[in-house]
Amino acid sequence: MHWVNMTVFITHCWRRVGIEPSAWLAKALAIALLGLSGAWANGSSVELTELMPVRKDNALLLNAQLKLELGPAVEDALIKGLAVHFVVVAEVYRERWYWTDKKTSASSRYYRLAFQPLTRRWRLNVSSEPISGTGLAGSISQNFETLSEALSVIRRQSAWKIADAQSLEPDARQRLRYEFKLDVSQLPRPFQIAAGSQADWNLQVIKTLSLSEELVR
Repeated sequence: MHWVNMTVFITHCWRRVGIEPSAWLAKALAIALLGLSGAWANGSSVELTELMPVRKDNALLLNAQLKLELGPAVEDALIKGLAVHFVVVAEVYRERWYWTDKKTSASSRYYRLAFQPLTRRWRLNVSSEPISGTGLAGSISQNFETLSEALSVIRRQSAWKIADAQSLEPDARQRLRYEFKLDVSQLPRPFQIAAGSQADWNLQVIKTLSLSEELVR
């Protein structure tokens, strides 16, 4: 592989979209190239192994379990200082034969995962609102010794309240839509361009199921 030619090509493309190369841009390129070099190794994967809505205390709760693994490109980016964001969304819809289904409730969880090189620990921020680089104050922060320990928190949502009982309609057919993904839109612009062509960054799982009568009454 001709690294010099690739570097010139990518740099030229970024200039065309108004991004001037700099030290941090070179870092982005280095991580992107590392991701390409790991394309033949075991990559990122996500699988939904459990999705169980539960009715309790006038609320609809959700238990979900993911089998989530990060590939070499994502791990390399994390170790080199890039924060990676995940989002999970649970929505309840009322089915309507005469029109599109009506969304009656929605709940989201946002995760920001980062590596701290000075302490060699992993930090995970969790929030019900989108997390930005300067907006960590409203999130719950936890530190972990290993990446696996941090991922174990992301992999499971337990007793997550996704709807109030009054938003459920007992005489209508309703369904739950669950989505988990790695939020590439939260990456710096050059990483978004590089990640678009790498399978390691394309993490998403979507599942829909019908809610039983016992859950909505």
